[in-house]
Amino acid sequence: MSTELLDPPRSALPRAAAPRTAARSGAVALALLRRARKVSGLVLVLALWEVGARAGWLGSTTPPLSDVAQRGWEMTSSGELTDNLGVSLLRVLKGLAIGLPLGLGLGLLSGLFRVSEDVIDAPLQAVRMLPHLALVPLFIIWFGIGETSKVGLIAVGVVFPLYINVFHGIRGVDERLVESARTCGLGRIGLVRKVILPGALPQILVGLRLSLGVAWLTLVVVEQSATASGIGFVINQATQFLQMDTVFLVLVVYALLGVSTDLLVRLIERRVLAWRRGLVAR
Repeated sequence: MSTELLDPPRSALPRAAAPRTAARSGAVALALLRRARKVSGLVLVLALWEVGARAGWLGSTTPPLSDVAQRGWEMTSSGELTDNLGVSLLRVLKGLAIGLPLGLGLGLLSGLFRVSEDVIDAPLQAVRMLPHLALVPLFIIWFGIGETSKVGLIAVGVVFPLYINVFHGIRGVDERLVESARTCGLGRIGLVRKVILPGALPQILVGLRLSLGVAWLTLVVVEQSATASGIGFVINQATQFLQMDTVFLVLVVYALLGVSTDLLVRLIERRVLAWRRGLVAR
């Protein structure tokens, strides 16, 4: 029997592979274009900063980006920036280690149990109405000027955004899904694990993003008074001696810290919510 009927012509193989190669190349080009679009706004802002400062459009005290970058290199080489940044990061991590589990636990209790909601929600909502940044003097009186007051205020700040989003995420789960799961024989624990928590997870991650933003905002405030280390201390010292390049450098560091943590949560969101089908912007 001739093998011509069994084996495809060799000339047909490149033609079949060509559409796949073209599609792959198009996907790569599209991904590169999206990445370029994402950084284009930031590049434009940085370019306007450099040109505006050089031309005097931003005032005589605003240093150009190149001077700020040079100052950053000097402070990094000397260890001044990295040492103080390490202190600030440790404060935020301690505050998050206390506040995030507390906000998550309280949100789960209030969302899953009506009795817990009746006991917990009203006091938390009352305390939430207080601007926690205005509690700095009170925390200093209670806990002194040491690390406890700073870490405690960060912890308090991150509790409420996460609590509210966990609570509303759980209560926002479609009741029809819950009833369907019960009909299939799922018990209380299985219902929470397989239906309620996955359904509330998008809202929980939104709360996490908001809590991280509040943590950095609180860090800025708590390091502005009664502190001898941290990037807040650096910006205080620079303000007193009118070192504007250092002031802008610390502001850039704050912005980069906030953007980095937000991108981290969005990456986690993309991984754990791969099952969700939502609106895709064009």
